[in-house]
Amino acid sequence: MFAEPRFRLLFVTRTLGILGDSLRITTLSVLIFATTRSPLLSALAFGVGFTPQLLGSMFLGSLSDRLRPRALIAGGYALEGVAVSVIAVFRLPVLVSLLIVGAVAVLTPVFSGASSRLVAELLQGDAYVLGRSLSNMASSGAQLAGLAVGGVVVAVVGVRPALEIGAVLQFAVALAIWWRLPDLEPPKSSQSAQRADNAVLRSSWAANVRLLRDGPVRRLLLAQWLPSAFVAGAESLVVAYSGHRRFAAGTYGLLLACLPIGMLLGDLLVGRFVRPAMRERLVVPLVATLGLPLLVFVTEPTLVESAAALLVCGTGFAYGLGLQRAFLAAVPADSRGQAFGLLGSGNMTAQGVFPALFGLVASVTAIGTAMAAAGLATVVTAGWLAIRGGSVRCGGAADGNALIDV
Repeated sequence: MFAEPRFRLLFVTRTLGILGDSLRITTLSVLIFATTRSPLLSALAFGVGFTPQLLGSMFLGSLSDRLRPRALIAGGYALEGVAVSVIAVFRLPVLVSLLIVGAVAVLTPVFSGASSRLVAELLQGDAYVLGRSLSNMASSGAQLAGLAVGGVVVAVVGVRPALEIGAVLQFAVALAIWWRLPDLEPPKSSQSAQRADNAVLRSSWAANVRLLRDGPVRRLLLAQWLPSAFVAGAESLVVAYSGHRRFAAGTYGLLLACLPIGMLLGDLLVGRFVRPAMRERLVVPLVATLGLPLLVFVTEPTLVESAAALLVCGTGFAYGLGLQRAFLAAVPADSRGQAFGLLGSGNMTAQGVFPALFGLVASVTAIGTAMAAAGLATVVTAGWLAIRGGSVRCGGAADGNALIDV
């Protein structure tokens, strides 16, 4: 996989981009919580970069398959760098800072969809799943650095310089993409569609409607959206939970790091040592593994117990590897960019809405109770996946024509 230079470039730049974005997420969340002492606003800061992505996917998603990927991907990273720079340099009201991050998020599905489409074209068969596994592991490592080291960076240099560091990373990634990624053409089928119909809004909406009306595609989307969204609701409350429990300063970074550490371990074990068909059978148990550890937070566990629960929870994210082949096989080849954009934007939107939802629950009950409720909802989702009973065929003869229940 790494012998392919374009995949190697996308892999490295995506990892650095996630590092910068993770630094922005945790730093902005800490800044707003320190200013307002509100768990709801802190949770909103954590997820505001996710929620508006649905708008971009629904109305602009076809651009992922219509425009040259180099300009789209480089422009996306550069735009994120500009947004973080503005927040870092100017002392803006909380609402304005949130609006800036949300405005950039509207365009994120276009950039990420183009990148995901390229990866799907470069890697074939199970190599694609393993490539996604490697990308997930790198993302976990980047999140680990951005979340865990973010607390140290804030303590050493302050909140605004930490934001500036995140902006520099985004600009560096944009330059690397522009200089090193070939200026590839969009898919020929998409070029023909563009000549036939230049109405981006109309074609984007129509393509998304077709994807969502397709039963297997819709179920695979929900299977990938819901578990991670519920866990994001619990994760967004970690900063407030640390403050509520009066853990030592900077401890929130350690707790936030436990999830990506678990993700790293889960993707390593499932991606490297488990055969494709078995990965697909493990989807339901791994989703349950996401939710069960969060139930402990209703008892307000100690720091060590909280860290252990989040670590085990993170390993469950490997469930996504069991859905990759089925999803790739289910979507039309000429709409892959938009399909991946819809997948990513729906995932990010849910991960933006659910932090606000569980932040509201925490405001009227207790932070630990809200985190446990997120875990319970994840377990219920695992039950839905177990009894749903629909099957989507993926793979080929070499893979045993594996079936996956969604």
